[in-house]
Amino acid sequence: MSSRAGSGYHPCVSELETAPPEAPDLLEQRIDHLGLRLEGSPVERFVTQLYRELERKGLRHFRPVCYLTDEWGCPDQEPVIGVPFYLADLRLQRIEGTMSDNLEDEREIMMYLRHEAGHAFNYAYRLYETEEWRELFGQFHKRYREEYRPVPFSRQFVRHIAGWYAQKHPDEDFAETFAVWLTPRSDWRDRYRGWPAMRKLRYVDRVARAVRDVPPPVPSGEVDLTVDQMHVTVADFYRRWARQNSAAVDVSLEVDLRDVFLPASRRRKGVRPAANFVAEHRAQLTDKITYWTGVKRPVVRSLLERIENVCREQRLLSDLVREPAQLIELSAYATALAMNYLTRRKFHG
Repeated sequence: MSSRAGSGYHPCVSELETAPPEAPDLLEQRIDHLGLRLEGSPVERFVTQLYRELERKGLRHFRPVCYLTDEWGCPDQEPVIGVPFYLADLRLQRIEGTMSDNLEDEREIMMYLRHEAGHAFNYAYRLYETEEWRELFGQFHKRYREEYRPVPFSRQFVRHIAGWYAQKHPDEDFAETFAVWLTPRSDWRDRYRGWPAMRKLRYVDRVARAVRDVPPPVPSGEVDLTVDQMHVTVADFYRRWARQNSAAVDVSLEVDLRDVFLPASRRRKGVRPAANFVAEHRAQLTDKITYWTGVKRPVVRSLLERIENVCREQRLLSDLVREPAQLIELSAYATALAMNYLTRRKFHG
């Protein structure tokens, strides 16, 4: 994920009230006053692991500098890696996890680091300037769009970050291909056998072997925003992201949801509010629907929040015995709506 695009979703303002106990003290502090440093922080070991993986692949001269910033990113054509500031403090991690439903676990942190390392490798060796790179991945200077319409299950691209991310831009295609190649035990030769994407993987493998003893022409680069330049409070940071990543879901779901859940009744036993059922599974459904459809996470999350709110307004009920079947039906329903949005930019009709 280069700096041309944001990396993810941040919560609505009301969710600030649901933050963990330590939140009040931290939320009103300015980020540049927190003394955050990558060195000695919880995320440092992942950077060390990244360097180890690069070493094992023979890239002895490639060690991209990592620094703390507002989101995952790699400044355009600068071989440095930005790491989200909240990963440098366990208290901030808990706040992020509570308010976004999407705190990266160890596996995801390494996925993002390998992806950003792909950008940095591309920039450090200026691969994007070569004719072969352009022939395989496309025009590096193609306009970068936040909104893109992927072709799910296309074998022209590797699969790594959720949302068929390799299809977003040629630069992202290379970074995703590099990440798959770098991942230990990814078995890319077997997994992608017969896929057109194999040409890209073999290119990365061949180029990496060719430059293993060659220092990068661009050994380092300029960072963009550092934690020392983040003069906003933690609360203001989340409010800003909420405004930028808000996704309005104005769609009527009442009739459909009555087919999934039970109508309100005082006499029913073995039931619970359907809104509680949806809330319980919201984070997992958001992750999976985002991954398999390619619809942006804020849109999917907002859709599920809308479903939850309608269930609450209609006082719909979940049948405790049928909840496994209801979860399947809810998953299929929300996925169908998401695919409508992906292809037509609207949920219904």
